[in-house]
Amino acid sequence: MDLTVQQLRVVLAVHDAGSFTAAAESMLQAQSSLSRTVLEVERRLGVALFERTTRRLEPTAEGREFVAIARSTVAMFEANLRHFAGFLDGRRGRVRVATLPSLAAILLPGIVSAYQRQHASVEVSIEDALAVEVLERVRAGTVDFAVTVVSATTEPVDDLLVTPVATDRFCCVFPPGHRFSASAEITWSDLATEAFIAFDRTTSIRQHLDHAFAESGARPRDAIEARNISAVAGLVAAGLGVSAVPGLVLPLVEFAGLDYRPLVAPRTERRIAVVRVPHRPLSPAAVAFHDSIIGARGSGLPPQASWVRRRRTRGEE
Repeated sequence: MDLTVQQLRVVLAVHDAGSFTAAAESMLQAQSSLSRTVLEVERRLGVALFERTTRRLEPTAEGREFVAIARSTVAMFEANLRHFAGFLDGRRGRVRVATLPSLAAILLPGIVSAYQRQHASVEVSIEDALAVEVLERVRAGTVDFAVTVVSATTEPVDDLLVTPVATDRFCCVFPPGHRFSASAEITWSDLATEAFIAFDRTTSIRQHLDHAFAESGARPRDAIEARNISAVAGLVAAGLGVSAVPGLVLPLVEFAGLDYRPLVAPRTERRIAVVRVPHRPLSPAAVAFHDSIIGARGSGLPPQASWVRRRRTRGEE
């Protein structure tokens, strides 16, 4: 029983109008064409859908059952077409983005909020993970793209399209009343005289710290290593040492009541970018969200972080 949606629409029009003549007028088709269509449907079903009288068509029991099925099928088909139309113009669908926890908490919320005001029916999924896992998800295609740190990464990204969007500067965090409070800036060498709370080696922050210490020629006295930002903040607040965090992380350690100062010699910054596979197509909804991140400007970032001026990157279309 291979029936078309148009055939179902004809059966519904004939049923609702009660005659071929009225149905033909409503559909702007010839009466003979509608009659042939209903006969073809009945032939394929092997049952009569209507009892034909001189005054009005009356549905048979089989006709009433089929009309209910046809009405549900046509309604679902039209709803799916509307959904697809929304997908094509970016109003519907799903966007999946991988990112680092600090970026998920500080950089993206304002962008997501503004995006969803314009795309209320699009489902946005923000998946936070470690830096290596983020890139793995981009390459595997389990996310549409990523927002991640691309500076000091140990993994090459030459196969990916990288569009810078923001930077943040590293700062030293310490308990209130610490001797560093009297300084406007702190050098990386200054940290060598303090017990240091380090991020563990799986984090992107640790990679930046190692580079900065190597460049300064200083070796910190590692007291404790931790992966979680909150754990690092708590350990610093307990007086077990000082630490260094990027600017976008500062709001996440406010609960611990820590003070901070920018780090210099060297001045160390993270470069944050949108990263995706160059030739893998994005859905219209994903394109709109991708562009909203790249075009993000204005306030909303902590003092030690800023948006970068939009510029094309090598390989960008």
